[in-house]
Amino acid sequence: MSKKMGLLRIGSKKRQGDIKRSKPRCRNSKKMATLVEPPNRIKPKGKHYYTIWQTLFEIDTKYVPIKPIGRGAYGVVCSSINRETNEKVAIKKIGNIFENSIDALRTLRELKLLRHIRHENVIALKDVMMPIHKTSFKDVYLVYELMDTDLHQIIKSSQPLSNDHCKYFLFQLLRGLKYLHSANILHRDLKPGNLLVNANCDLKICDFGLARTNGVDGQFMTEYVVTRWYRAPELLLCCDNYGTSIDVWSVGCIFAEILGRKPIFPGTECLNQLKLIISVLGSQHESHLEFIDNAKARRFIKSLPYTRGRHFSQLYPQADPLAIDLLQKMLVFDPTKRITVLEALQHPYMASLYDPRCDPPAQVPISLDIDEHWGEPMIREMFWNEMLHYHPEAASANA
Repeated sequence: MSKKMGLLRIGSKKRQGDIKRSKPRCRNSKKMATLVEPPNRIKPKGKHYYTIWQTLFEIDTKYVPIKPIGRGAYGVVCSSINRETNEKVAIKKIGNIFENSIDALRTLRELKLLRHIRHENVIALKDVMMPIHKTSFKDVYLVYELMDTDLHQIIKSSQPLSNDHCKYFLFQLLRGLKYLHSANILHRDLKPGNLLVNANCDLKICDFGLARTNGVDGQFMTEYVVTRWYRAPELLLCCDNYGTSIDVWSVGCIFAEILGRKPIFPGTECLNQLKLIISVLGSQHESHLEFIDNAKARRFIKSLPYTRGRHFSQLYPQADPLAIDLLQKMLVFDPTKRITVLEALQHPYMASLYDPRCDPPAQVPISLDIDEHWGEPMIREMFWNEMLHYHPEAASANA
């Protein structure tokens, strides 16, 4: 199908994972990675050193950095070539990872999940580099498959998006999400910036730092989840129990954003977010509020002025009527009435793409064994164990 649509026009600047695009740099700035001498002139075996945007990278010699891709709160990312496989990859350096236990656990969670996930619509973690010293390393280097850009950049660009583009992006997102849900994983932070895209329209879900396994540990149900604009009503209303339907709501918001080229519910804060949702969906019947287990939250919804809402066909008059019908079934206020991912894939809008025979579920549910109260020694040990999965030779050498 992507051949029919043609290639997307991808700009020269790219984005990988949760790293933001860089600001324009001056004409004389160095845009390529620069090979430098190691600190203290001591070169450990199997490592070499590069500076990228004034950040020192200590990486395995099989990787040759090309140029920086972007940077953000969690580190700096550069494109690179694996000389052993001739494959282009993205290397993300997360510096001083143990300074913040929340960020460290978020990264550890992503490592543990991606080690088990193998799906063409989920970003692949290729490698986690082994540091030189187990007890003193501060930085972590993650190696992902390289993608061209993300859906947020595509949506805000002048790139024309046909109905086939919209359908294909949604199909891949639903397909990847179906696999995650079958593995017992809630992503919990789906948004256009966490959907990586290639010029041939391939789409992959990334950033699993907020992901959790569904229904295993009730403690996580009260944590902050999902960027506000893509946050389901049950989360905005502080419901104690939620499930896979929160990801479906996020998909609906993303699909609406693809259709309209702007966010559908760009709330400024939590209450404003709810008001925006009601202004589109309309006032809710009493029977559609039974899922709200917080009396104060239920009173707030009931206190809002009555509105009939707006039909999605008014908001997106150029959209395929089948796309509108599917969008209506995803953006349902009551999570118990919301369509599931499988039902969305079986919707007539997806008929030309979805084949259940080519879409097997995960073989086994994934369980996360992470304690939010771990201290640095335990977190460090868990990182080391994850690294050993990618470097079995290191495990045998230390045996």
